[in-house]
Amino acid sequence: MFHVESYTGTKEENYNLVIKQLKALLHGETNQTANLANASALLNQFLENVNWVGFYLNDVEKEELVLGPFQGLPACVRIPLGKGVCGTAAEKMKTERVANVHEFPGHIACDAASQSEIVVPIIKNNQLIGVLDIDSPILNRFDETDQEYLEQFVQALIEFL
Repeated sequence: MFHVESYTGTKEENYNLVIKQLKALLHGETNQTANLANASALLNQFLENVNWVGFYLNDVEKEELVLGPFQGLPACVRIPLGKGVCGTAAEKMKTERVANVHEFPGHIACDAASQSEIVVPIIKNNQLIGVLDIDSPILNRFDETDQEYLEQFVQALIEFL
């Protein structure tokens, strides 16, 4: 059974705690879908002021991302590589942190409430597995600290994929 921790430390301490929880939660499980589902639920419970947390997985043959496990409203099912924030992060294999999604060329609006977004690529053995996508209804929700620790969260997750 999962025990919800109290996140009462600094932002950095809280991120370290959630990464520790991720490792404990996924320990011994090898099913990718189950692990991504639990990872999205954990982040959704941990992060404040977010309206969507989930994963898009790389479909190599079709050169697009396909919706994976998530928490939030129904979402776009397929995103071409290079399109929108998710497709751009996937194509560049680099984190995209967008303060105002309405200023991002080609932004794909799945939820009209979303104002800012961060997308972290998931890369294992130099291959793109997919992306972690997090949306917020608040402008400029994600800062350098969020990016640093969400990238660490993804690195911890890769071990279980």
